Amino acid sequence: MGDGTGEAVDFGYLERFVAGDTAVVKEVLKLFRQSADDWTPRLVPEAPDWREVAHTIKGAGRGVGAFALGDACERAEAQGPTLLPQVREALAEAMAAIDAYLARP
Repeated sequence: MGDGTGEAVDFGYLERFVAGDTAVVKEVLKLFRQSADDWTPRLVPEAPDWREVAHTIKGAGRGVGAFALGDACERAEAQGPTLLPQVREALAEAMAAIDAYLARP
């Protein structure tokens, strides 16, 4: 269900969703960014709630247009914690894209 562009985040998806309101887009992305700081340390097999965290990230990621991240979370939920490194990598890529987007004038 990716965006087909190869980008970590399809910002156009979120922009269309909020009718182009840039202030809303930036606020949503800032909230996602803050949440990611809480999620990251819990994306390890030792964390008892890693599956719930992956599920949360799946929905939140897809909601902001980070479809590759959502897909990575879905695979980890289904196949187990050995795929958590892929989730962490996809989350890091999405965060880098979001940081770059937020840095735009």
